Amino acid sequence: MDPVAVVAPGLFELFTVFAKISLAGFGGVLIWTRRAIVDQHRWMTADEFNETFALCHFLPGPNVVNLSLVFGSRFRGLAGGIAAFAGLLGPPMVIVTVLAALYGHFGEIPALRRTLAGVSCAAVGLLLSVMVRMTLPLIKKRDLIGLVLLAGVFVAVGVLRLPLPLVLLVAIPLSLGVTFLMRRRAAA
Repeated sequence: MDPVAVVAPGLFELFTVFAKISLAGFGGVLIWTRRAIVDQHRWMTADEFNETFALCHFLPGPNVVNLSLVFGSRFRGLAGGIAAFAGLLGPPMVIVTVLAALYGHFGEIPALRRTLAGVSCAAVGLLLSVMVRMTLPLIKKRDLIGLVLLAGVFVAVGVLRLPLPLVLLVAIPLSLGVTFLMRRRAAA
């Protein structure tokens, strides 16, 4: 999708869209962020979203918070980044503060503990769903090298429990090198 053809969201729209995302996302907002940005508003293609999200993995801090800043800044500069960031973090911060006070008083109730355990299972399901949706562009492109790199990082971090910074020190240069060689070959 050509970014020029996209109607850039205003500051208020950035704030409200990210506020809605934050209020919909129990256990994580990645799936809702992708749905809003790619599917509903079409402000980015699936590939652009994946590339931007990948960049946000390498920045310090929470990935989706970084994404809100990068995304908002892309359309409205620093003010857009701040608007998206405030929308993403403002409403949940108020709600969590109130819930923390209530949990302090009622946290030992067994029914509440069971309910929270059930909610955590739903969050895992949402995470798996977005993982599949983000992998689909690699599968549709038949990007075998991208899938092998993805699987390698997953095995290194998820199965072998190697430290993420160490894995990234290998995976990033390897990924950039492979991409460079593939583009060079395609241009020749």
